[in-house]
Amino acid sequence: MIRKMSRKNVLVGLAAAGVLGVGIAAPTVALADDKSPAPSASASADQGTDRQQKRADRQAEFADALAKELGVSTDKVTAALEKLKEQHKGDRPERPSTEDRQAKQKDWQANRQEQLKNRLDQAVKDGKLTQDEADAVLKAVDAGVFPGPGARGHHGGWERTGK
Repeated sequence: MIRKMSRKNVLVGLAAAGVLGVGIAAPTVALADDKSPAPSASASADQGTDRQQKRADRQAEFADALAKELGVSTDKVTAALEKLKEQHKGDRPERPSTEDRQAKQKDWQANRQEQLKNRLDQAVKDGKLTQDEADAVLKAVDAGVFPGPGARGHHGGWERTGK
């Protein structure tokens, strides 16, 4: 039985297809047009000093405004703020160094790699994969083919659904 589609249904269908097409094409085009080079280590160092300078400027503006509001000298307010900062320095936990964070990330990646290897070994043992297939998966992970933490250029990863 052939049913005649109403004009409204056709327009709604075309609109949905158009939205879907734009939703798929726009991010693809945006990613393809990104020709900006990755920031270098020196650029990130410059950003760090620039950030520190901006912070110092904001703190100076705050001290000036507070001094004006309280009717005291800026030097007196700055000295008081520095004194409070020193007193409360021990209250804040110390940030881990870059080396500590990198070592922790390497340990985490090695642990994830070991877990993947164990799961692949079990799949080979259960007959779900051949050893060549398991080796290919490990090689692809090492090359950064799969998205996820540890893969070059990727953040996040696939959600594991079900189990």
